[in-house]
Amino acid sequence: MFIEFLLLSAELTIIKYTHMSGFETIDIIVFVAYIMLIVGIGLWVSRDKVGHQKNAEDYFLAGKSLPWWAIGASLIAANISAEQIIGMSGSGFAVGLAIATYEWMAAITLLIVGKFLLPIFIEKKLYTIPEFVEQRFNTTLKTILAVFWIALFVFVNLTTVIFLGAKALDTIFGVGDGSLIWASLIGLALIAAAYSIYGGLSAVAWTDVVQVVLLVLGGLVTTFIALDQVTPDGGVLRGINHIYDVAGDKFQMILDRDNPEFNNLPGIAVLVGGMWVANLYYWGFNQYIIQRTLAAKSLEESQKGIVFAAFLKLIIPLIVVIPGIVAYVMFSQPEGTNTIPGVVEAFTKAGGGLDNDKAYPWLISEFVMPGFKGLVVAALAAAIVSSLASMLNSVATIFTMDIYKPYFNREATDKQTVTVGRLTAIVALIIAVLVAPQLSNIPQMFQYIQEYTGLVSPGILAVFIMGLFWKKTTTKAAIYGVLSSIVIALLLKVPSLELPFLTQMYYTLILTIVVIAGVSLTTNPNDDDPKAIITTSETFKTSRSFNIGAYTVLIITAVLYAIFW
Repeated sequence: MFIEFLLLSAELTIIKYTHMSGFETIDIIVFVAYIMLIVGIGLWVSRDKVGHQKNAEDYFLAGKSLPWWAIGASLIAANISAEQIIGMSGSGFAVGLAIATYEWMAAITLLIVGKFLLPIFIEKKLYTIPEFVEQRFNTTLKTILAVFWIALFVFVNLTTVIFLGAKALDTIFGVGDGSLIWASLIGLALIAAAYSIYGGLSAVAWTDVVQVVLLVLGGLVTTFIALDQVTPDGGVLRGINHIYDVAGDKFQMILDRDNPEFNNLPGIAVLVGGMWVANLYYWGFNQYIIQRTLAAKSLEESQKGIVFAAFLKLIIPLIVVIPGIVAYVMFSQPEGTNTIPGVVEAFTKAGGGLDNDKAYPWLISEFVMPGFKGLVVAALAAAIVSSLASMLNSVATIFTMDIYKPYFNREATDKQTVTVGRLTAIVALIIAVLVAPQLSNIPQMFQYIQEYTGLVSPGILAVFIMGLFWKKTTTKAAIYGVLSSIVIALLLKVPSLELPFLTQMYYTLILTIVVIAGVSLTTNPNDDDPKAIITTSETFKTSRSFNIGAYTVLIITAVLYAIFW
């Protein structure tokens, strides 16, 4: 009954505001059909089998039964959220194609994770990343990081995803004045809750397959329609040529120092510096990302899923960055651009300044025709809901397995752990909905998230790298490293240094590694740490299919950078 109530409430909320926005009946049908499909699939795949009660492995790791294509799709669905679609389109408006470096370098990062990290994580039979910290170091450090990750997921990740999603729906369904924010927040929360809280990772992962199909299809529709509308004569190819001709500076991957966005993407440093920190931390040691790979049938299956996700990352800029550049061209109105009434006002805030993050929802609201509009909005909702569901499941997993079970109920049954996981997800979602409106004054949400996370991610990454690959790393050194990294990061943010935040992350990583190495050598100068990870050449052997896929991704990425350098 509770699930039915959530579903009905979500549908009524959506229907109410689609009528206000001028949606056609066909759009409403498409959108409601999407909600019914996703929730239905989520509940069906997560149902209890006859004679089998859902246990912890079923709920938190989908019974370790996911095939490669589901893993790859789920990785992308978890990653591509409102933060990505709305925020990266907004950065495309402000910066241009250079923001795509997050996507294309992520493709390479995924290959590194698949080859060098997954073999260790899967061999350790982990549920959570903090579990690895306990096995390699100690319980104290695990608990510190578990609490930190829960706070980060709830107060940064969940809040930004649901707020950007609500902001987009406010623009599409209304006029973008914030009047529909609360209704949108509640609607998105109810849809995500309807299946993910009950079904766990199994429901999340299998619905993600459908979500990715919708996401890519809806994104391509938006891109093609936007390109078709950017010139008075229309035509996608004509649109591509036009935006390249009038906004050529937006197609530079490596920004010059005099570019106003250099601080966000500091030239060649994105290839050899802090971008690696951001990507390795996110894809290698982020619970709601890595959890999918831990749920694979086997290591080889998990690695194949990683390669599939890497291929998908290469095409993401086409559906999230290009629309932002199109919106910028329409806003700037260079010669030969289609004149759109009210475009300047649409991107201008009440108090002055530009609202870059309106790029994607504005394009949908302005140009996508009936029928397709329902599909595109469903795709946007799919991206939002899938990420919300993933984060909720990860918060529930970390709290249950790393906080509740070791500290409150060591003898907890599977039924108790699943119940606690569900309650944790509900509480996290309520907090996110209440906190989200406080983010309304941030201009480029995607860049904001990266910079905020950059305060802590270098230190955590340093601990993991040293713990995984340097046998002398001690627990004391790891704790010193985590604590000192925050101090180092704050010192490097001193305005007089004028360091781009990606450069700050890179320096913080290097200095933290030095601290960890120094403390390790002074406390245990001769012997390897008793908990050191033992690896051999066999540990990192990969299949022929992985190798072929990996080399293909590397070649395509190199070609893209060569073209748009």
